[in-house]
Amino acid sequence: MKSIASVEINRPIEEVFDYTNAKVAEWSLTVVEDEIIEDKGGLGDRSRCVTEENGRQMVFDGTTTVWEPPHRSVVSLIGKSFDIEAEYRFENISGKTRVTQEAIVSGKGLFRIMFMILGRLMQKQGCQAAQKELDSLKLKLEEGAGLPNA
Repeated sequence: MKSIASVEINRPIEEVFDYTNAKVAEWSLTVVEDEIIEDKGGLGDRSRCVTEENGRQMVFDGTTTVWEPPHRSVVSLIGKSFDIEAEYRFENISGKTRVTQEAIVSGKGLFRIMFMILGRLMQKQGCQAAQKELDSLKLKLEEGAGLPNA
């Protein structure tokens, strides 16, 4: 299942790239914990990510597979029920930044079957959820939350 969403943020690209990647638990609506396990300065970083949705927590082991500051990052998240590959692309638009998130979710076991049966509905919900996540990122950055000069 694939989802894609995009948002324009009234902040410089470097600031948006850094905050998006380093402070996920601060801006995400589903990530409640994002802990670096092995810091390699970007590429190859390993992390533990905990999400919570509808009162249910899931744990993912993450690895940064692409690190091209300030334009692109990709993290591979391995979970019990499904895996996620999340790509973030950052574009400078006259001092603003367009962030595009593209995610591919691969189900395991029963989740794989659910994805096949309910694919279109789940894809639509996935795109809506991704848009809400990016809207939260925009709100946090434009309010100046967590930024050194705010």
